[in-house]
Amino acid sequence: MKKNMGTLDRSLRILAALAIAILYYTGVLSGTLAIILLALAAIFILTGFISFCPLYYPFKISTRKTGA
Repeated sequence: MKKNMGTLDRSLRILAALAIAILYYTGVLSGTLAIILLALAAIFILTGFISFCPLYYPFKISTRKTGA
């Protein structure tokens, strides 16, 4: 897996996952929506930490800056 996520992309995914987790644990999110968003948050955390988004790969998208 070649890294295809830049720093801003990674940071935004991790912050979104943390926001979802906080909303869930404070009781703002519940039910089916909470389960779906928690699954999405888990994916965001995973992809954020490994710097690879499988959805970017087939479209050859990369938010990572190439070295100059």
